[in-house]
Amino acid sequence: MLDIQFIRDNKDLVNEKSQQKGCDIDIAHLLSLDEKRKSLIQEIEARRAKINLQTKSFEGKAPSEDQRVAVRTIKEEINSNEKSLATVDADYWKLLKAVPNMPADDVPIGTSEEDNKVTKTIGKPPKFDFKVKDHWQIGEKKGWIDMQRAAKVAGSRFTYLKGDLVKLQFALWQFALDKLSDEKVLKEIIDKNKLKVSSKPFVPVLPPAMARTEIYESTGRLDKEEQTYKLEGDELWLNASAEHTLAPMYSGEILSEADLPIRYVGSTTAFRREAGTYGKDMEGILRLHQFDKLEMESFDLPEDSAQEHLLMIAIQEYLMQQLDLPYQVVLKCTAEIGGPNARGVDIEAWLPGQNRYRETHTADYITDYQARRMQTRVRRKDGSVQLVHNNDATAFSQRPLIAIIENSQTKDGDVVVPEVLRSYMGGRDKI
Repeated sequence: MLDIQFIRDNKDLVNEKSQQKGCDIDIAHLLSLDEKRKSLIQEIEARRAKINLQTKSFEGKAPSEDQRVAVRTIKEEINSNEKSLATVDADYWKLLKAVPNMPADDVPIGTSEEDNKVTKTIGKPPKFDFKVKDHWQIGEKKGWIDMQRAAKVAGSRFTYLKGDLVKLQFALWQFALDKLSDEKVLKEIIDKNKLKVSSKPFVPVLPPAMARTEIYESTGRLDKEEQTYKLEGDELWLNASAEHTLAPMYSGEILSEADLPIRYVGSTTAFRREAGTYGKDMEGILRLHQFDKLEMESFDLPEDSAQEHLLMIAIQEYLMQQLDLPYQVVLKCTAEIGGPNARGVDIEAWLPGQNRYRETHTADYITDYQARRMQTRVRRKDGSVQLVHNNDATAFSQRPLIAIIENSQTKDGDVVVPEVLRSYMGGRDKI
């Protein structure tokens, strides 16, 4: 969440930027509640101080009836103030948590994905001398994708992945883990992109697949943007990305400056309701209620976090280039980046079956928005304590499998395995 002092000092800016993000927040009402809250807290503290003075005057002698009545009256007033504060607090915190992060200066102002900005296009879409198939057509024929039987078991938008497609996914995961945990590779990426950031490797982690309500809420992701599934009878939610259980990992802790950046790459099964999608998004494995995802997460010093964001984007581009997949880089507009984000960038791979680019990766620059709710801080070398900054970004989801199948399909219905994955596939060049 945002610092309330920042909102006090910049109420017009916060209102404007919130509107640009599509968030209709009553900032004036929030600040009114803030004033009431401060006043009530001051009254409570003043009355408690008065009680302390009264009780000190009783030392060594019994209080008179008038003195006892006076103390009792003050306690009743405190009790009344605390009830009023609880009522104000409920509305205050609800509104404050709803205020989105402020978008970075270079984020395009817009109301939909039509206002996103393509900043770079790499590679050329392949040309075929045969009729191109969608990934699900190839996958069904090969026996890799079975949505009919999954629907029988779990309903629509679930699938069984089988055979060589499963092997290809594990190859993709191992390839990414090898690269992200290799400091030499990271240094090459950093140098190529002229970044000023540490080459410290990412640590692989298998995080919990669910989080308690208050923990999930602290990420700012438990809302309409990525609504997931709640476990009936428990205050537990299935995650929609490894970010949602990695970002709160150090809640309530003070980290050492010497330990930052802390970088993780987490593998988890993700769950999303994906309400409102239709058409081609319902076919194959593009939009599922359950899918696997490999996610980067980092905890950074405030002065390093913008460069860390650029590093994660550079890593995503490196991975796509290693797979020899055509893609474009998209700077998302204000309405598309999400509440906790100061900046959001997508990588979109070319999908011949749809004759268009589709998102395979996203990179989120969070600043201290999540850390403030989580109270994840860092003690600096000078002894001061600050909130850390968070970054998260996709390493791989299952969507690059779609891009590989469709871009590398052959006339015979096979799929050419990207060269960098062949050693993970027992040397096979086709599946």
